[in-house]
Amino acid sequence: MIARCYRIGLCALEKVMLHRAARRTALAPDCNCIEDGEVKSPRLFLLAAAVSLLLASLARAEAPSDWLHDYSKAQEEAKSNHKLLLLNFTGSDWCGWCIKFDKEILSQSQFKSYAHDNLVLVELDFPRRKTQPVEVKKQNVQLAQQYQVLGFPTIVVLNSNGQKLWQFDGYFPGGPEAFVAQLQKLPKS
Repeated sequence: MIARCYRIGLCALEKVMLHRAARRTALAPDCNCIEDGEVKSPRLFLLAAAVSLLLASLARAEAPSDWLHDYSKAQEEAKSNHKLLLLNFTGSDWCGWCIKFDKEILSQSQFKSYAHDNLVLVELDFPRRKTQPVEVKKQNVQLAQQYQVLGFPTIVVLNSNGQKLWQFDGYFPGGPEAFVAQLQKLPKS
């Protein structure tokens, strides 16, 4: 009786060993797939991942940003379209409050819709990890001094003639609704 149970145990063990050997064979260098009722291909997975990353980067590159970086061009556009000029002084890659402000207000559809019709947007960035052209750095420092920017984020709104209408230092509470409501109170001269 004991020998018989032992023999049955070996048979089950032999089946497991054979199954594992078959799986190891499927992983031989000449075969890049595992067949165990399903097919998995590391090469196919890597290809799919690469294509996904490529498409995501192309979609991001194709989406035009409404934010300008050249103050002079933005000023001309504001004047010709009779819009307000919104200057966003930010540390986009290091300032936590700036990132929060961008995510919770500036990137929201309610703000974007209002901005499209009423504002010319200028991002004046002071990054720590990104590189910027020397002219842009110089322009940003000059404007920060002109508007006495002491911290980030700072929002300055100018009329089309370049006169300062409003300045807010720090994170603006209340979400996009409150921010747009504040901008709507400003004269559009």
